Amino acid sequence: MSSNTPRPDAASGTANRGTERRKRDIPVVRDRRSKIRMPPPAEEAERIRPERRRMVDPTTCEREYTEDEIMFMKAMDQYKRDNCRPFPTWSEVLEVLRALGYRKVAEPTVLPGAASAAAQVPLKG
Repeated sequence: MSSNTPRPDAASGTANRGTERRKRDIPVVRDRRSKIRMPPPAEEAERIRPERRRMVDPTTCEREYTEDEIMFMKAMDQYKRDNCRPFPTWSEVLEVLRALGYRKVAEPTVLPGAASAAAQVPLKG
């Protein structure tokens, strides 16, 4: 068979209708795969782009941390980087705390942020 001869398609039983679309030279607005940066189209150039947002953790911004909190956050960050663990388990968090020197020396108290002491579930030690 020649390359231009219609061949039956095995899946649908229809004949191939000539050359493939991928081999045609169809102009595109902008080739995003190209390493050469082409100027953007007119509409895109006129569009005002907002300033790029910085990576800000909303739970940690605008807060003063104690030295202990900063030391713990840095230790957790170092642990996650060293062990390729973006989401460590609670057991791993406890390992980091122990490595920092924290030990259980007092009786458990009511957890901070609890609605009331009566609603608090007693901790088992």
